[in-house]
Amino acid sequence: MGGRSEASTNPSHLLQRIRGFTLVLIEDLCKGRTSLVSIDRYRTHCKLIGPGDKCSCNSDMTDGREIISMEKESHANRLDVLLRVLLITQKLLLEGKHASKRDIYYMHPSIFIADQANVDRAISDTCILLHCSRHNLNVVSAGKGLVMGCLRFKESNRMFNCIRRPSVAYPVPVYVEEVKHIMGFARYILVVEKETVFQRLANDKFCEMNRCIVITGRGYPDVPTRRFLRLLIDELSLPVYCLVDCDPFGFDILLTYRFGSMQMAYDAKLLRIPEIRWLGIFSSDAEAIGLPRRCLLPLTHRDKKKAEALLQRCYLHQQVPHWRLEIEKMLQREVKFEIEALSVFSISMLSEEHLPAKIQEGRHL
Repeated sequence: MGGRSEASTNPSHLLQRIRGFTLVLIEDLCKGRTSLVSIDRYRTHCKLIGPGDKCSCNSDMTDGREIISMEKESHANRLDVLLRVLLITQKLLLEGKHASKRDIYYMHPSIFIADQANVDRAISDTCILLHCSRHNLNVVSAGKGLVMGCLRFKESNRMFNCIRRPSVAYPVPVYVEEVKHIMGFARYILVVEKETVFQRLANDKFCEMNRCIVITGRGYPDVPTRRFLRLLIDELSLPVYCLVDCDPFGFDILLTYRFGSMQMAYDAKLLRIPEIRWLGIFSSDAEAIGLPRRCLLPLTHRDKKKAEALLQRCYLHQQVPHWRLEIEKMLQREVKFEIEALSVFSISMLSEEHLPAKIQEGRHL
């Protein structure tokens, strides 16, 4: 997937592949042959088996193939959904229109068996079959990311001049491929986990004081947020830092930015941010600033299960072992805390001292 060229994913080429795929199915049916559809399979979990194992969960390497046969009822239903999604995407490409996954679901809710997951899987199957990304099919996510700071860019015919009002939040572009003329006067990009922290930084005019760009995916980042961040890094060549809560789910969000999500492993190279550096919050930060005990929360059973699952991911052993040590330290202490807890220690700690100091002093992983 990483070797895709722009020409191979333009609408005309994708339409040819859709027609070729459906033509083969029709010929099989007309001649009484059993239709078999072979789809590359990617890992949906990560676990080291032995010390010599190599990590492939964060790459676009396939993990075998899956055969869909018309002879099995469950497979026939899956193929039915796939063909309908192909028909919809073909229409989107022909008409130059866009639709979200939810839009596609509501076109045939009874056929999609009242389950959005069936549509999501069919869209992923379509991307794998056609060797393209979701945005190449004109299937877009309802964007939720926000950006502010020393940045200017053009999307379609609209100019977004964040520089004029660097503390004002702008929505991350949904049609990232239409973003042009990117200009930035920033020293770095800061990714924050939560909208509450993003808003706190906006209120304290963090971008103006520190000449930077701040982005949030408002929790687990969606595809447009990750694609836009990837585009900014490529265009502006800026260092990028990530600030997440000191809890297992904050770590998982960090890993999603760094390595991509395994659910979209087929598109990993376009979405992951290997340059991203972890700014914290680390377990040691609680001790370093004397965080009050009331700000520390006990790890729940769900937290512990999540942390243990994270520790099984092979890239934490092979590529970022220092990140693994921080997760292990949190498990040993059995406590977690959120970014907002830092403001309890000092009202200016979060926006004026803590983050810039960490960046300038190199206190990040």
